[in-house]
Amino acid sequence: LIKLDSRGPIIYRRRVMGVNGKQFDAYKFRTMTPNGDEILERHPELKAELEENHKLLEDPRITRVGKFLRRSSIDELPQLFNIVKGDMSLVGPRPEMPWLVEKYELWQRKRFAVPQGLTGWWQVNGRSDRPMHLNTEDDLYYVQHYSIWLDLQILARTVWAVLRRKGAY
Repeated sequence: LIKLDSRGPIIYRRRVMGVNGKQFDAYKFRTMTPNGDEILERHPELKAELEENHKLLEDPRITRVGKFLRRSSIDELPQLFNIVKGDMSLVGPRPEMPWLVEKYELWQRKRFAVPQGLTGWWQVNGRSDRPMHLNTEDDLYYVQHYSIWLDLQILARTVWAVLRRKGAY
């Protein structure tokens, strides 16, 4: 469906920062058009919003199939390969792009003390409906309370969050 909806690869790879600052390629199903930068250049107001919030509620770069994949969280499934490879865990802070990590203060880098995850405390407590700066606080809460019991709670709550589709865009 991705291939039928728009040109470009099915799998999108992005370089991210993982545990202890190790970089790796995270996989996702591609949800955006290949000419996303051109679209943003035509919409400077969206480009400014994206720079401030790192997300757009109504992003014109997202394909029709991509909207479904994001709302259902299916776009994340290729990260199971990252888990099998040992780059990620099922539960943990979200992997972050290196250019963003460069802007981190020292206290924010503590989120890389544990393996990065497919789901985490931030995802089950609001996802994209919450400001991006709060995800670091949630990630640090997870790091400070890291346990198998918290992981099991997050996994159970992830099922509910995905079914509700709240905050997924």
